[in-house]
Amino acid sequence: MSRIDAGPEAVSAEAEDWTADDDWTDEALALLRALRAPHRRNRFKQIAFALYCTVLILVIWGGIPSFGLFLQASMGADYTGHGPELLAALPSGVAAVGLATVLLAVRDGLWRGPVVPPRATTDWLLAHPVRPRPVLRPWFWLSCGLAAFPGLLIAVGGMVALGLTVRVGLPAALGWCLAGAVCLPLLGVCAGLLVQRSRAAARWVRRLTPYATVVILLLAVQSALAVAGHPVHWLERVELWSGPWGWAGIAALAPTPAAVPGGAVAAVLLVVPTAVCLVLADRSVAAVSLPLLRERARTAAGVLAALRTVELRAARLAVAGAQGGGRQVRLRLPVPRRSWLVLYWRDTLSLLRAPARLGRAVLLTVPALLCAVLAHGTRGPVSWGVTAVALVFGYLAVAQLLEPARIETDDVRRASWSPYPFAGLMLRHAVVPTVLGLVLAAAGSVVVLASGGGAAAWVAPLAVPALVAAGLVNACRGAARRDLLYRSQGAGGSTGPLMFAAWYAAGPAVAVTVLAVPFSAALRSGSASALGRAAAVGAALAVVLLQWALMRAGKLPAQARPGTVGRA
Repeated sequence: MSRIDAGPEAVSAEAEDWTADDDWTDEALALLRALRAPHRRNRFKQIAFALYCTVLILVIWGGIPSFGLFLQASMGADYTGHGPELLAALPSGVAAVGLATVLLAVRDGLWRGPVVPPRATTDWLLAHPVRPRPVLRPWFWLSCGLAAFPGLLIAVGGMVALGLTVRVGLPAALGWCLAGAVCLPLLGVCAGLLVQRSRAAARWVRRLTPYATVVILLLAVQSALAVAGHPVHWLERVELWSGPWGWAGIAALAPTPAAVPGGAVAAVLLVVPTAVCLVLADRSVAAVSLPLLRERARTAAGVLAALRTVELRAARLAVAGAQGGGRQVRLRLPVPRRSWLVLYWRDTLSLLRAPARLGRAVLLTVPALLCAVLAHGTRGPVSWGVTAVALVFGYLAVAQLLEPARIETDDVRRASWSPYPFAGLMLRHAVVPTVLGLVLAAAGSVVVLASGGGAAAWVAPLAVPALVAAGLVNACRGAARRDLLYRSQGAGGSTGPLMFAAWYAAGPAVAVTVLAVPFSAALRSGSASALGRAAAVGAALAVVLLQWALMRAGKLPAQARPGTVGRA
């Protein structure tokens, strides 16, 4: 039986017996290049058009406004008033962004990784007597290029910001910013390859992710406090020299008046290890196992298919499943003696057994409170905008607690155990998230009060019922309305994507829009009357949103189809 007729597993078992005479790598790749020439030309045209559109958008939305700002600066406009704030935010802010970049790259290695060829390559080509390195190298370098492109854009943005606010020479600013903005993503890609190859590295990434997330959040808080006039210089020095995420900040500060000694050393520490890691990663690409490549290719194809059909929850579930689904805690709670408590017992137990969701809820509560504190010291539209951002973070926090409700709507057949109508069941699923959300918000209010905040700190618990109701509206929205994407086609363009986005995020969009103004007024004044108005608006909105969620939930059993995947 030939190797072509044999299955992939049989072929891989014979790989150890291949000799130099069996190596058909060059011939196979040459044949594939010839066969794929028409497809490659069409693909090149598509990529060229995508690059053209990307460059056009960047020029229109970035290049022209930046040129206008520099033109105004040459005519006497002064933007240096924001320079001290920018320099104060850079040390901790760059460290937070850099560490987040590395974390995202290594987390990507848990489910996809930088070396993921198409399924045809993994299922057919690599199962034949070809050397894997020439086949896999292009995909690794493609990942490097895709990772470096956003870094290049960030470097250009940093050049513009430093040139306008600090009056730094543009070539110097671009060169120093490039050191961190390009090297950090490339280091992240190399680290992602290590995680993709090594199970031990993957275990360490899963174990350290919560702690790294907390550190990133603390760095962001420290950056905000530095902008507000409360920097901790010795701690910033420690962070800047703690690793590549800090070296990028040292390099960015090098051409500015706030330069830290050792800028050239930091740039060398970024460039040299990055080059070494890229060389080592390029040589170790072939060490990725074929079964793992098959698994990752299937996962990536499934996620891409879910994204193309706008099934965002299906994509998230696929990624979570490939990453391990999070750590599960074996925890028992006493079984309630009254039957009406069973649902709340199940919801509480499911959240306690998935501590990652509770942790994310706590972490997202922190930026919500910080934005609320910032809104307290602003006025007018700025206060409304900051309050809206705080409400968005608050919604994301309580949405982590609504996973039991979303699981119920993934497949309404799961609710067959319940004696309640489906709409009533979904209403009861809002009780535990509301209680936990009120506990988190009250704890945050106590912390703000202990730090010297006024009565406005009690605004946080007032928003919880409305935000939970908004999350329930989203959980009950049903099958994706992809038909909205193709509506309102005309010469002026299509409003379909906007209509789909409005339908997809209807609950939180309504909640944030309605609550922003009264809650902003309550945060600014902190008076009893303002708090009362905010509470009244929040309670009325919660009732309206709950009624909306009940209407949606009542239609789900009739809309359900076998095998329907859940909604985000």
